[in-house]
Amino acid sequence: MNEIIRNRGRLKTKLTPYGFILPACLTILILVVYPILYGIYISFFNTNLVNKWEFVGLRYYLQALTDTSFLHSLWMTVIFTVSVVVGHFVIGFIFASILNMDIRFRTVLRGILILPWLFPDVVIAYLFKWILNTQGGIVNELLIHFGLISDPIGWLSTSATAFPCVILVSIWKGYPLVMVQILAGIQTISTDMYEAAEIDGANMWQRFRYVTIPALKPILTTILILDTVWVFKQFTLIWLMTSGGPGSSTMVSAIEIYKNAFSYFKYGLASAQSVYILLICYLIGVVFRRLLRDD
Repeated sequence: MNEIIRNRGRLKTKLTPYGFILPACLTILILVVYPILYGIYISFFNTNLVNKWEFVGLRYYLQALTDTSFLHSLWMTVIFTVSVVVGHFVIGFIFASILNMDIRFRTVLRGILILPWLFPDVVIAYLFKWILNTQGGIVNELLIHFGLISDPIGWLSTSATAFPCVILVSIWKGYPLVMVQILAGIQTISTDMYEAAEIDGANMWQRFRYVTIPALKPILTTILILDTVWVFKQFTLIWLMTSGGPGSSTMVSAIEIYKNAFSYFKYGLASAQSVYILLICYLIGVVFRRLLRDD
């Protein structure tokens, strides 16, 4: 009897850790793994998702590779991602360095600088649509008031300005995440390392290059991968501000896929394009980890 009780106790001890991770595993399976597998399954069919399931094999994957609209959207996505991520890191490093200094009202400044990250994408999108509005927008009113322009500019309705505006708004929305992570990393670096470098004659740039960057490398690698993947699949801000227009000037891949699925009801093609985006995001992580690994 005692042996049975001991065996049950051992079994319970072994199973307890699995019980703790079971809810998280089920959540990931239901919300992540299943949708991905179902999307891959749909990509092999010409379907309306109800009663039409015509197997087409790899037709949509081949079609996506020759679809000029999809290739154009991929190119726009690459430009958008590189511009926004670089902007995040430049502004994040600048503000993190400032907030690491012993300045007045530093706590208040931290709270103000992190606000863009706290606002939902919907709020940011409609706020800047109002600011950049052709009629009555703050930007146009100020420029006209100071005599810099004579007529209002359609910032979001002109091909030449819509894409840069979307990039700038996305940079403003996302830099606080990078700023906070870099600031946390900088504060873990011992001041002794900076003092030793200064004694050895290193200037400010050399201290930044040979002390700060190597010490932040693990943090920078993680942030770079996450930020790049998040920006690469950006949808909400661009959709609410321009819907991919005017023309195709802001047509990133997420919007191209969304329109194929829910405007043109090409679910199989949209799923195949989504699989390509999934592979690209996976490769981004692999490449960055290899390039930035600590040898």
